Amino acid sequence: MWVFGAVADNIFVFAVFCKVGNKMDDLIHKMGFDPEKLDCARLVLVDHVAQEATPGAVGLVLHRGGVVARWAVGAHTYDLDASPVLVDDVFDLASVTKAVVTTTLCALFVDSGRLDLDASVQTYVPEFIGEGKVGVTARHLLAHCSGLPAHIHLYKEHIGRDDILDAVCGLELAYVPGTDTVYSDMGFLLLGMVLEAIGGARLDRLARQYVFDPLGMKDACYCPREDLKSRILPTEVKTHFREGLVWSEVHDENAAAMGGIASHAGVFATADDLAGFVQMWLCGGVLDGMRVLSEDVVDLFTRRADLAPASTWALGWDTVSSGGSSSGRYFSERSFGSLGFTGTSIWIDPERDLGVVLLTNRVHPTRDNWKIKALRPAFHDAVSEALRE
Repeated sequence: MWVFGAVADNIFVFAVFCKVGNKMDDLIHKMGFDPEKLDCARLVLVDHVAQEATPGAVGLVLHRGGVVARWAVGAHTYDLDASPVLVDDVFDLASVTKAVVTTTLCALFVDSGRLDLDASVQTYVPEFIGEGKVGVTARHLLAHCSGLPAHIHLYKEHIGRDDILDAVCGLELAYVPGTDTVYSDMGFLLLGMVLEAIGGARLDRLARQYVFDPLGMKDACYCPREDLKSRILPTEVKTHFREGLVWSEVHDENAAAMGGIASHAGVFATADDLAGFVQMWLCGGVLDGMRVLSEDVVDLFTRRADLAPASTWALGWDTVSSGGSSSGRYFSERSFGSLGFTGTSIWIDPERDLGVVLLTNRVHPTRDNWKIKALRPAFHDAVSEALRE
């Protein structure tokens, strides 16, 4: 294991290149990358942290069945005495939760025959009643074309998990399912209810049983335990829901009002936790010789669903948009990914056998900082440009 720690331009950088051997550059070269060009991806992180796009960041690159490199840059906050970011630090994944937990559970239950994507949601959640709702399916929910509105601040009027989920069931449809695309946290909250009805347990227990433990995601969790706190990067100071620094508690207000356990947000994890997860999807449902998902289901969930006009959505995953993507300029049309509001992302390109994880806490100290929009494509472009093929 080759380890590097240094201070560059007043920014702490920790890097691990992940193969044992005498010549690091040769090993990186054998894994398909130009070592000097790959280091440019690290420098992109250094540069954007210096520009205060985020206090800290961890980047991880997978290729040809393994992790090529990990980098940690910056600090937990902008305070002078803040802890430097390390590669095993824990981040609030925000909406990447949708891919890691909710989408993966849906795929697993489709594979086992327990979830019918085209059955009415009312089959699983009888409380979801109202005009036009009988036509809403899990497929619609996964592809964000269900008719449910984008985002409602339910936490302002509802406290507690049951109260908020009851409110979701009572929402009126904003459009006829399949006629438009509206990215909807409300739709994913409803999907969580479907999964709990099928699985017979609360979402955090389903996530642990079917996703975290089987994929070796040892630090991934909802509601982090106290001994993880020193490794968790804080998010915002004073949200719309709380006063003070949000640290070791989910940033999303609706998820926080639900006690931290939700199907649209709430998971905390490290880059290495996500490495195994990405590897499984990248390898057609197999991880370390164990089949987790069938190839057919992986293909079904990662191809565009084509349910609504001009939609880029697959089932639970987004795909590359022609007008500019956070994945940059080089990810193929078969690529799929997921973004989180706190500054997290996953992008996977099966055509090039490439996976990239980017974790930041860009919402610290405020969500009004949108420099992440430049960081994401620049980082992915630098990784892509380092690929020798």
